[in-house]
Amino acid sequence: MFSAIVSWQLRDLGGGEMQTKLKPISDIEVSDDMNVKDLTSQMLASGGFTAKKLGVACDIVRKMFRDKDCVIFLSFPACIISTGTRGVIRKLVEDRLVDVIITTCGTLDHDLARVWRKYYHGDFLMDDNDLHRKGINRLGNILIPNESYGIVLEQKMQPMLGEIFKEGKKTLSSRQLAHEFGMRINDKKSILYWAARNEIPVFVPGITDGAFGSQLWLFKQQHSDFNVDVMKDEQDLSDIVFTAKKAGAIMIGGGISKHHVIWWNQFRGGLDYAVYLTTAEEWDGSLSGARIREAVSWGKVKENAPYITVEGDATITLPMLASSVVGEGRPGRH
Repeated sequence: MFSAIVSWQLRDLGGGEMQTKLKPISDIEVSDDMNVKDLTSQMLASGGFTAKKLGVACDIVRKMFRDKDCVIFLSFPACIISTGTRGVIRKLVEDRLVDVIITTCGTLDHDLARVWRKYYHGDFLMDDNDLHRKGINRLGNILIPNESYGIVLEQKMQPMLGEIFKEGKKTLSSRQLAHEFGMRINDKKSILYWAARNEIPVFVPGITDGAFGSQLWLFKQQHSDFNVDVMKDEQDLSDIVFTAKKAGAIMIGGGISKHHVIWWNQFRGGLDYAVYLTTAEEWDGSLSGARIREAVSWGKVKENAPYITVEGDATITLPMLASSVVGEGRPGRH
């Protein structure tokens, strides 16, 4: 969108007229008392490659926050929840800066596992054969011992599922499951804890694709009338989408979580705002690599919507974006 605007401006300008109407590049002036909001504002004016894109992203998110009619979707993959970036997501949820979460099963895995156990620092170049023999799983440069993941999830989840079942809740959607578990934990560092208490729905369209899903399957072996109703999730999403006056999305990474956001919003004519943080390339035709401009062709993002794709590691770009905008809150929203 932004490149198209610049191309249009250049087409009708020439010589001195071009020099007077085009916006000049400004240098970033760093100082020891600079805050992140000031930095990203300067990035917007710097014209500097991905730095400008991040500045634009901050500007679009502020517009979402100020739009009282806008329902804000947040999507993200599980991997970043194994890192300290979990705290950034949690802050957005705790402060009610987003309205709907769509994520993957691994988010439930990592968020719950870290309530009960610790994850550890590692390195991308560690000996994976050695780690396997020691019962340690490597996620990038994060180390997750077996006892901190599958083992503890089984120990904790099975009794909790038993409680839920005894209360007569035998068929639940992924949204309802996330809420039930969020209400049963007492850890303010947890995303599910805050989502449940702030009544922010968490949808997991790939609910069986992870340790949480495996525990649901295991529970069903002894409770044949226990079921997960994914169509209930879709009905709830349709109610949110079709009643939203406007819709915006902050999408981190691709895959099913990103696609579910844009897929559902096409039915209301597309997103009104969109920010996408990604490391994926578009030349392989993947949804993860697809830039937002491609979603416009499908009607998943409106033609006139402000949008931007920011290339870069979300463990860097998301904390900067969030730090730049969280202090402003969402005026008029409670």
